[in-house]
Amino acid sequence: MVRTKTWTQLGIFALLGLLLSWLVSCSPSSAPSGQREVEFWTMQLQPKFTDYFQTLIAQFEQENPGIKVRWVDVPWAAMESKILTSVAAKTAPDVVNLNPGFSSQLAARNAWMNLDEQITPDVRQQYLPNIWQASTLDGKSFGVPWYLTTRVAIYNTDLFKQAGIDRSPTTYAELAQVAKQMKDKTGKYAFFTTLVPDDSGEVLESFVQMGVPLVDAKGQAGFNTPEGRAAFAYWVNLYKDGLLPREVLTQGHRQAIELYQAGETAILASGAEFLATIATNAPTIAQVSASAPQITGKTGKKNVAVMNLVIPKDTDQPEAAVKFALFVTNDRNQLTFAKAANVLPSTVKALGDSYFTAIPANASPVEKARAVSAKQMETADVLVPTMKDIKLLQKIIYENLQAAMLNDKTIDQAVADAAQTWNQRG
Repeated sequence: MVRTKTWTQLGIFALLGLLLSWLVSCSPSSAPSGQREVEFWTMQLQPKFTDYFQTLIAQFEQENPGIKVRWVDVPWAAMESKILTSVAAKTAPDVVNLNPGFSSQLAARNAWMNLDEQITPDVRQQYLPNIWQASTLDGKSFGVPWYLTTRVAIYNTDLFKQAGIDRSPTTYAELAQVAKQMKDKTGKYAFFTTLVPDDSGEVLESFVQMGVPLVDAKGQAGFNTPEGRAAFAYWVNLYKDGLLPREVLTQGHRQAIELYQAGETAILASGAEFLATIATNAPTIAQVSASAPQITGKTGKKNVAVMNLVIPKDTDQPEAAVKFALFVTNDRNQLTFAKAANVLPSTVKALGDSYFTAIPANASPVEKARAVSAKQMETADVLVPTMKDIKLLQKIIYENLQAAMLNDKTIDQAVADAAQTWNQRG
């Protein structure tokens, strides 16, 4: 039986409705009436760069009085889960700071705006072409390049002298020779590189530098070749010959930094920005540290890590979001941020600034490393392709490398098993 509402009930409902309307109209709004709001997420840039971003946002809002920017800084470890959740719920921010490796996974799901429809070729050409290409998938641009880092070889000149080595190795072949000489003469390791599946991709990148394609044109394993087996053998033999610390199987890149700072390894493959960290944590090691170009293979390729800005396809402020992303990454602002953060800019003009190209006579180790890393941008590339399941490929290769190192598999079997596992993935 349906009961009709009494006049008292109707009066209460009407009063509640008026109260709710009043509460909504009086609730604080994140942007004043008539203004558009752009929500901007970055990854772990507070509090060190709070002043920079507050100034940047104030400048943008002054130049664009109809737009207000709300900045949210997200911890590094939380970003992936937060952005996945927000994209699925269609509540994602308007501009997001990610990297091509992760953002390409969502690009494959059509989560991001196709920037080729929003940004003209003239504007795109202001960025380093190889770096812009890193944020493309299936011929479509899904991200705007922002700041860059590239590895250099930071080396301990004292250990080199003790071992009778006069320069840093430039190739993996030379590195193997240096590793043996260093161990024989000093009892110390030349370097540390991790084979923990979910950590650094340095070994995976080395395959590309050695001329080994990770996948073929159809997405199948491209490393089950003589060249691929030689790359497997390189790392397996270094481990079996005692030229790599045993912890490479269990410890991540953080261990590489710790060992170098403790004077236990002679070479640290890391960004130039880590020299400042070494100076703080291990000043005596910093005093004997020098930098050289990144170690590579026969291809001569150098790695670069890219941070980009992506815009969700479902943003309700597409024009304002694009305008802000281009403002953050323009020549002037990239140069300012690169100086503040000791990173590299991704625009041609900013990278050509004398700050990166001129080395003073009394240059510090940081200044020298900065010039080395900037010079590498001429041949640097994102070595691991932006593709679905790339972390799975790294896991498969690393686990089979470990099996060969521990004599659980032959090198040929490890390569064949890795290729088969990848090709038969679900």
